[in-house]
Amino acid sequence: MSIEELAQIAKALSDTNRLNIIKMLTKGRLCACELLEKLEVTQPTLSHHMKILCECGLVFAFKEGKWQHYDINCERFKEFKESINAISCLKCEHKERN
Repeated sequence: MSIEELAQIAKALSDTNRLNIIKMLTKGRLCACELLEKLEVTQPTLSHHMKILCECGLVFAFKEGKWQHYDINCERFKEFKESINAISCLKCEHKERN
């Protein structure tokens, strides 16, 4: 994952509502109406958050009938987590060895 992609995802996750959405989606796909109910935000606010999460690739959006549904992109989320884990503090690792 490029630094730019990493930064885009980190920026997307810098909002508590978006972090809550990701946490909810890790348990399974949800309809926009379910997210609205759980987050207690307006529909335009939810749409804004979902647009950001979809643009960075963490979330898939799809329609089923008249309802918009969302699902986490597990591969992208895993790639993000691995990229973050690959960043380490050599200074801290050196202290732990001593």
